[in-house]
Amino acid sequence: MAAPCYLGWDFSTQQLKVIAIDEQLRVIYEDNVHFDKDLPEFKTQGGVYIHSDRLTVTSPVLMWVKALDMILEKMKSSGFNFSQVRALSGAGQQHGSVYWKKGSSHILKNAPSELPLHQSLKACFSVSNSPIWMDSSTASQCSALEKAVGGAQQLASLTGSRAYERFTGNQIAKIYSQNPEVYLQTERISLVSSFAASLFLGAYAPIDYSDGSGMNLLQIWEKTWSVSCLDACAPGLEEKLGCPVPSHSILGPISLYYSQRYGFSPDCKIVAFTGDNPASLAGMRLQEGDIAISLGTSDTLFLWIQEPSPALEGHILCNPVDSQTFMALLCFKNGSLMREKIRDDCASGSWDEFSKALSSTAAGNNGNLGFYFDVMEITPEAVGIHRFNRNNEKVSDFPKEVEIRAVIEGQFMAKRIHAEKLG
Repeated sequence: MAAPCYLGWDFSTQQLKVIAIDEQLRVIYEDNVHFDKDLPEFKTQGGVYIHSDRLTVTSPVLMWVKALDMILEKMKSSGFNFSQVRALSGAGQQHGSVYWKKGSSHILKNAPSELPLHQSLKACFSVSNSPIWMDSSTASQCSALEKAVGGAQQLASLTGSRAYERFTGNQIAKIYSQNPEVYLQTERISLVSSFAASLFLGAYAPIDYSDGSGMNLLQIWEKTWSVSCLDACAPGLEEKLGCPVPSHSILGPISLYYSQRYGFSPDCKIVAFTGDNPASLAGMRLQEGDIAISLGTSDTLFLWIQEPSPALEGHILCNPVDSQTFMALLCFKNGSLMREKIRDDCASGSWDEFSKALSSTAAGNNGNLGFYFDVMEITPEAVGIHRFNRNNEKVSDFPKEVEIRAVIEGQFMAKRIHAEKLG
């Protein structure tokens, strides 16, 4: 009999990744589908659509489903033995939301195994382009939510964060206010993580505590939806969200579709998916007092804490490993895309050249300082590129090597300063 293995999935902004490990945690398979390159028919840039207002940012839901079909077919043609998979779980980019149209649960449950899943699900979504974490178009909904619960600090104390434009509650409120009929046609709202789990489960997967605490809707202490927050966003919302569950919950066996089409064992278990940030805390086996920095499309800094003090900057989420503790998180929207832009402008698109230029300048950059916000930043709320020389005078440009050091130092100083405020 084949040795048992476990699959981990990552539905991130720019790609879908899969990894298989054996019982000794050795990697036995990995692969990915890059949305822009491998699914050019969706015409995304960096996996997303940036709309004309420069604030609205979405991704096509069907692209995620088609990427899953594609990666499973690649695994199949490589001879991967799906019958040895005992369990699977995964992560999704945080804050993105998926809107299932009425009647979709029936289609999801009964998808015929002879068709790729994206063909069966193509009419299942009441919103075809999902709002994602890069979206910053919900300022008015954020104000209304904070006002409804007694202010920004009160909301942070309740849900772990003040109102943030990318947070799911505010995105739902925007959809309800702009397209009430679309909201009424929606029978279930998933996060990207619970949406991905739903695809494997063949039924709507619940939202887990950790990813759910990035919505401005979950009471992080009680682990239940806040009625006052739900009511401020849209009517009948609790029913559309379902009951949240601990992040390590076993949701059930894999759907028949995967047994029939790919040869998964019907006993393969689906474990709740969570957000990419909580998954990083779990995957890196952080202990209390540890700090980790993740450099991705967005940069994040996170730590395990026992006694959080929710503040107006940063976030407190439920800990995915231990439901009784918490994780603190700082998120910076202008991450790798900003660094890549400076690399392209100042180092001919080469990381080697970029590194050489960085090494050729002294730490402290001779007092030159830059803030690089290509899109509206989260912490702090600012946009644009702002350069200051050693005399603290604003300047319009820097020499290339100074620019390269300025983007790296500016980003890391911000992380340190904001982390100190969180404690």
